[in-house]
Amino acid sequence: MALCARKDVPVQETWDLSLIFAEESQMWEALDALKKQVRTFVDTYAGKLTTAEQIVACLDEQEAFLPTMGNIWSYSGLAVEADYTDNALRERNEKIGDEMTRLYKELAFVDSEILLAPAEELQAAVKLAKGCRVYLENLLAKKEHMLSPETEKVLAALGRTFDVPYEVYNTLKLADIAFNPITVDGKEYPMGYSLYEDDYELEADPAVRRAAFRRFYDTLKKYENTTATAYNACVTEEKVMSELRGHKDVFDYLLFEQKVTREMYDRQIDVITERLAPHMRRYAKLLQKKHGLDKMTFADLKIAVDPEYDPRVTIKESQRYVHDALSILGGDYTEMVDRAYRERWIDFAKNIGKSTGGFCSGIYRQNSFILLNWNDRMSDVFTVAHELGHAGQSMYGDAAQSYYDCSPTMYLVEAPSTMNELLLANYLLKTNGDKRFRRWVLSSLISNTYYHNFVTHLREAWYQREVYRIIDAGGSVNADILSDIFRKNLELFWGDAVEIPEGAELTWMRQPHYYMGLYPYTYSAGLTVATQAMLRIREEGEPAVADWKRFLAAGGSKTPLELAKLAGVDIGTDGPLNATVDYIGSLIEEIIRLTEEIDGIRL
Repeated sequence: MALCARKDVPVQETWDLSLIFAEESQMWEALDALKKQVRTFVDTYAGKLTTAEQIVACLDEQEAFLPTMGNIWSYSGLAVEADYTDNALRERNEKIGDEMTRLYKELAFVDSEILLAPAEELQAAVKLAKGCRVYLENLLAKKEHMLSPETEKVLAALGRTFDVPYEVYNTLKLADIAFNPITVDGKEYPMGYSLYEDDYELEADPAVRRAAFRRFYDTLKKYENTTATAYNACVTEEKVMSELRGHKDVFDYLLFEQKVTREMYDRQIDVITERLAPHMRRYAKLLQKKHGLDKMTFADLKIAVDPEYDPRVTIKESQRYVHDALSILGGDYTEMVDRAYRERWIDFAKNIGKSTGGFCSGIYRQNSFILLNWNDRMSDVFTVAHELGHAGQSMYGDAAQSYYDCSPTMYLVEAPSTMNELLLANYLLKTNGDKRFRRWVLSSLISNTYYHNFVTHLREAWYQREVYRIIDAGGSVNADILSDIFRKNLELFWGDAVEIPEGAELTWMRQPHYYMGLYPYTYSAGLTVATQAMLRIREEGEPAVADWKRFLAAGGSKTPLELAKLAGVDIGTDGPLNATVDYIGSLIEEIIRLTEEIDGIRL
C-alpha cells in the first residue's frame, strides 16, 4: 500500500498529456503564437467596440484563440495535479500562470468596452450574434456589477494573487503534510492522504480503521492554523469582491454566475439536513449492528454493509463494467468510454504528491482527462463512471455549442456524472438476482453515490454557509471557529446515532471545493436532477434517454431551470428534491429488509 514516486508508477496507468501537445516545446511555441495573436487582436479591437458588427466580430475572433489558452493551462496544470512534489513542474506552471495573467489583463478591455457601447447597438449585437449570443446576454446581466475599464484591467492583472489561497492549500496538503505509519497488532501500515481517503476509511477491520483515523486527524491538527489562514484569505477576498461589484451580499455574488436563486440554494441544504438525516441515522445503526461495533463513530461511516462481498476489480475489468452499463446512452457514448481507456485519458496511478479524490478536465472538442487513485475496488468503477459523465457532457456540449456556451453552470455540473453512477448501479442489478448481490449494489449506491453527494458534500455546504454568514457580517474565521462550526454541523446531522470523536471536526481541512465558491451544495443539486431523470429512463426507456442527451448537448446555453426541464425535471419546486430524499430512504429500507432476510439481523 505504500505510495511510490511518480517516476516509478506504470506508464499505462497514467494519462497521456501528449494528446494536448506532443512535447513541451510545442506548448511554448503555442504560447508564443498566442501572444502574437492577442497583440494583433488588441490592436484591431481596443477602443473600437462601438457597433453591433464590431462587437460580434470581436467576440467571434476571441473565441478562436480561447481554446488554445485552455490547452496551455491544461497541459501545464494537469502535470502538477499528478505530482505536487515535482518542483520543476510547479515552476513551469507558475510561469504559465504569469503569462496567462498578462494575457487576461490585455483582454480585459473586451467586456468593459462592450458595455460602454450604445444600448441600441448592444441589443442589435445580441440579435446578430450566433455563438456568442448567450455570452452577450450574460454580459448585459452583469453590467450593473462591472467596474471601470481601468479597474477591471487591474483586477485581471491581480488574477494570480486571488488564486494564492488555493495554491497554498494544495501545496500544504499534497507536498508538505507527511503522515507517519501506524502499527496495529504488530503490523505496520503506511499512511498518506489518498491512502486514508481511498483505503482506510473503507477498511473492514475496526482496529486498523480507527487507528488510521486517529493518525490522520492528529496529523491534520498540526496544520490547522495555516489551512485556516489560507481559507480566511479566500472568503475575505470574495466578500471584498461582492462589495466592490455592488452585490447585496456574498451569497448573491457567488450565486450570480450559477444563475440560481438564494431560495434554491437554501432549499438544497435545509431540506436534506432535515429530511435525510433520519434515514442516514438508520443506515448508521444498521452498519453498527451488522459489524458488531461497540459504538458507531464518525470513523466508521464509510464501511461497507457486507465488506466480504465487495469484489476486487482490475482496471481492465472496469472498462467492461462501465462500457456495458453506459451502453444505454448509445454507441457514440460507449465509443468515448473505450477511447478513454485506449488513448489513456485516465490517470489511475497512486503516487506521492498526487491530488486526492477525482476530477475530469475537458479539452474543447478534443478529449477529456480524468484523475483518480485506483484501489481495485468497485467504488473506483463508480468513480470512473462518474468522471466519464463529465467527459460525456463535454463531448455533446462541445459539439453542439460554441466555446462560450459548452459548459453548464456550476449548479448542474454534477448531474451528468452522478447519472452515470446510477446507470452503473441499474446495470449491475440486472446482471444478478441474488439477494446478497442486490444488497451489495444498493449499499454501494448509498455508501458511495448518495453518501458522497447528499451527505459529505451537503455537510460541507452547511458548514460553508455558516462561514459565509460570519464573513458577510464583517467577521473573520480561524481554526477554532471553523472546527466549532464543523462539529456542530456533524452533531446536528447524526444526532445520537453516531459518536463524533475528537478530530472529526477537522474535516473542514480536507476539501478543496471551499476555494471554488458555492460548489459543495451543487453535488446534491446535480444528483437530484440525475435521480429523477434516471427514474424516467428506467420507466420510459429511449424517449427519456433522448431527453437526457438533449440536456447534455445544451451545455450552458440555457439556465439551470431550462436545462433541467429538457431532462423532464422541474427544479422550480421542491418536488424533485423531496422525491429524491424519499428514494434514498426507500433504498435504505430495502437494504435493512434484505439484511434481516440474509443475516437475521433486526434493527
